[in-house]
Amino acid sequence: YNPDHVTIPTEFTLDQNYPNPFNPTTKIRYAVPADGKVVIKVYNVLGQEIRTLVNEVKNIGRYDVTWDGRNATGQLVSSGIYFYRLEAGNVIKSKKMMFIK
Repeated sequence: YNPDHVTIPTEFTLDQNYPNPFNPTTKIRYAVPADGKVVIKVYNVLGQEIRTLVNEVKNIGRYDVTWDGRNATGQLVSSGIYFYRLEAGNVIKSKKMMFIK
């Protein structure tokens, strides 16, 4: 680790989850260029909210969150395509991922 080479994010980014397709878990990385509230939610292909992964104020920096393929009540979701969406200020970014049982 070299603190002289740490880069500070200059824009919101939402990386492709890894692994993808996944089972049982996947990691979602994102960057926040300014302190503020960040919300990351998972949706099914019908646009129905499945789970909120992040809903809090974050400081400037890079983060990751893991999704375990479960909905808000803890039940394992069906195999298929899901979308994850980052909302922060006036920025909205989303990406597609695939869960395979």
